Amino acid sequence: MEELILKLKGEIIEVLNLEDVKPEDILDDAPLFGAGLGLDSIDALELIVLMEKNYGIKLTDPSQGRNIFKSVRILAEYIQANRKK
Repeated sequence: MEELILKLKGEIIEVLNLEDVKPEDILDDAPLFGAGLGLDSIDALELIVLMEKNYGIKLTDPSQGRNIFKSVRILAEYIQANRKK
């Protein structure tokens, strides 16, 4: 799980062009939106594309994103449980 969390942090930084952020700057359980990393709705769309492209996971209900994208750890748990083998 820790390996997936670290990989996700790197992918999030790359996909969202977070130039001044390093993986160690993102806390595993910190919120990705709002007070945490400060992402917005456009960033959420980018994360949805990342999940589909890199992990074969397609969100059929966009409202799921609110729960899935709470933190990097929750995102990693969702991916681990739902990724295409």
